[in-house]
Amino acid sequence: MLTDPETLRYSRHLLLEDVGESGQSALKFAKVLIIGMGGLGSPAALYLAAAGVGTLVISDFDHLEVSNLQRQIAYQSSDLGTAKVTLMKQRLEALNPEVRVRSINTQMSESQLSMELILADLVLDCTDNMASRQMINRACVQACKPLIVGAAIRFEGQLMFFDHSKDDSACYHCLFPNSEEPALNCSNAGVLGPVVGTIGTLQALEALKYLVGLPSGINNKLKLFDAKTLEWQTFVINKDPKCPVCGQIK
Repeated sequence: MLTDPETLRYSRHLLLEDVGESGQSALKFAKVLIIGMGGLGSPAALYLAAAGVGTLVISDFDHLEVSNLQRQIAYQSSDLGTAKVTLMKQRLEALNPEVRVRSINTQMSESQLSMELILADLVLDCTDNMASRQMINRACVQACKPLIVGAAIRFEGQLMFFDHSKDDSACYHCLFPNSEEPALNCSNAGVLGPVVGTIGTLQALEALKYLVGLPSGINNKLKLFDAKTLEWQTFVINKDPKCPVCGQIK
């Protein structure tokens, strides 16, 4: 199922017993939706394109600002003022011409997101606000689509995976039932650039593992990263039977 050029390009994957030709073929025919092309989405998208994920749908409605360049290393100073999805589509296609990239340069409504999920195998939430995360979570629960969530602020990172194709999966709302926007975010509290890069890269790693059929060690778990000490904390996320989003899902 792989062409000769693909066999050469992905030779390091093919050497891995847990990936091999079958895993690489699965990546070739996979479709991943990445929402947010900032500090998290940039490295995630680049690694998935480099790995040979066949179709990437990238969504963002922001234009590049100078303050983004401190952490969103996929972009350049000469790109200022241009839509991030336009820039990222060009970057991904230049990195791997075999990957099909479709960009969405609007703030998706819940109904539009639901339509996009019909074709997606996996969703990466790389957004930076609570309202978007809750909307994405609701849509993924309803569509039974697996969701990888990343977040970062100051020296702290968060990583979560919810396999909504499983009946017993918890959801983001089980962990954060209060949908109000927290007082602190990157815009007013700051973030160290490599922290978002670390979390975004791990989102890509979890995505590749899922797509080739490897189990996730963070399913229904919250991983907290302390960049000052390089230490991780792990918390199990229990499904809330009274959760208004996933509690009625059997």
